[in-house]
Amino acid sequence: MGEERVVEYSTEFKVRVVALTNQLKVFMTTIANIIGLHPVMMYRWRQESRGVKLVEKLSRRKSMSKTVRPQSQTDDKEVKRLRKQVEKLKKENDFLKKWEVYLKDLNPKDSRS
Repeated sequence: MGEERVVEYSTEFKVRVVALTNQLKVFMTTIANIIGLHPVMMYRWRQESRGVKLVEKLSRRKSMSKTVRPQSQTDDKEVKRLRKQVEKLKKENDFLKKWEVYLKDLNPKDSRS
């Protein structure tokens, strides 16, 4: 197979592009160049929209594309609080490990370890 990637566009994107081509008084090749699509794709999408193959459908499926949501200040505060708690627990855990070693050294005959 070649190095070229195959991109699958969502129906919503296709509908928006077709609507854009219908609204603007610009050549489709110009719009295709701006968007970065091959003009043949846009012509095919227009034909599909006329033939009712290309209709925006409501779906319960979630998009697989990663959506970036802005982090709120409460999220930032929660992250800081959790990081402090993790640091505290690490210190306590390290202390307990050292304490265990100290107790073993203090009483080496104890075989319960």
